[in-house]
Amino acid sequence: MALTGIQIYKLLPQTNCKECGFPTCLAFAMKLAAKQVELSDCPYVSDESKSELAESAAPPIRLVTLKANGSEAKAGNEVVLFRHEKTFYHMPGIFLRVFDSESAEEIKAKVSEADAYQVNYVGMDLAIDGFAVASVSGDAAAFSNAVSAVREASQRPLVLMSRDPEFMKAGLSVLDGESPLLYGADSDNWEAMADLAKENKAALGVIEDSLEALADLTQKIADQGVEDLVIDPGGRTFSPALTFGTQIRRLSLKKNFRPLGYPIISFPGDAGEAGLESMLAAQAITKYAGFIVIDNFTPASVYPLLVLRQNIYTDPQKPIQVQPGLYEINGPKPEDPLLVTTNFSITYFSVANEVEGAGLPAWLLVTDAEGMSVLTAWAAGKFDAERIAKAVKEFNVADKTTSKRVVLPGHVAVLSGELEEELPGWEIRVGPREAVDLPAFIKQAL
Repeated sequence: MALTGIQIYKLLPQTNCKECGFPTCLAFAMKLAAKQVELSDCPYVSDESKSELAESAAPPIRLVTLKANGSEAKAGNEVVLFRHEKTFYHMPGIFLRVFDSESAEEIKAKVSEADAYQVNYVGMDLAIDGFAVASVSGDAAAFSNAVSAVREASQRPLVLMSRDPEFMKAGLSVLDGESPLLYGADSDNWEAMADLAKENKAALGVIEDSLEALADLTQKIADQGVEDLVIDPGGRTFSPALTFGTQIRRLSLKKNFRPLGYPIISFPGDAGEAGLESMLAAQAITKYAGFIVIDNFTPASVYPLLVLRQNIYTDPQKPIQVQPGLYEINGPKPEDPLLVTTNFSITYFSVANEVEGAGLPAWLLVTDAEGMSVLTAWAAGKFDAERIAKAVKEFNVADKTTSKRVVLPGHVAVLSGELEEELPGWEIRVGPREAVDLPAFIKQAL
């Protein structure tokens, strides 16, 4: 049974040293009870207390990290069922699967295209996380060659897929010093697979067709000393996948059921049809996969999955922000107009993209509004004439523009008079309410 915050506090040194990052040991204990910190953050906890605190210190869903040459993919450590309760922490890794029945050239071409794909979304670079290599040829050498072909084209983390321990050894022989996911261990091969995982410090994928059998098998493997497990409860269609994912998350968080407290791996690629695969992958992102293996890669199919994942795994209590400052759009000259907005990333990119797409040069002054949109920031007192004037001075706008003309967002036209007082000698103009109307406004009114 997990300990309460007070029970944990009694086992801590109670020195209030603050070295854990919290002002008191009680505050740290409460965070530890909520699974929001690690016990290792306390430098003075005794060995006796560590053993008693082990259950409360362990996250309900184990954090599993796949490592390659300088890159990694993490899943687990989640503490809530729903994003709005707090936040989700580790985005599910999206892996593209290749097969050892394909030629080395085909594998390299497929992997190279996916590895190079990167898209910028509201200031964040989005990309897939790794590749899965599946053994279907029945030839260990072919499996090893396929792993080699992937590694020549990409340095992202790997999932090795074979039920045969000898095939898995062949694949691992190519990956010196890496920590892939070995998929998978079942009731027939789990001992040999567990030995391979321990020997190579790799995570192990566990496969069963019922939650009861899955829990029994993970317990056996954990007793053998393999802690980094990823579980596959089956369920390749919508209803079973949703049911299993939800049951596992609830058992892990609400019941603290350790045998199922591991990230889930999902295989939308098994759907066999690209459109269905995308829908299953979207469900897996939201409910509650840790690693997602797809078979089809196109920018049109992957982009919405990456954006969905980013939106779901963004902390709802922390708006996405851009750095405040003076930005140049289309190489503006000193006489070009100065637009003002907040540092909410979607607002910034809406304005910047509309002006840039129209080919119009302009200066864009982004003020610090704590990541809020224009109207929200204005209502909260975070976007006012004083802050705008302060930003004009802080970023030396007068040294870069000669027009001395400021364009306010139309939604905060009420600020125009106050801003005239804050910036004497400047002309204050009120722009349109929507970013899409900016190009026409600039052409006609400025």
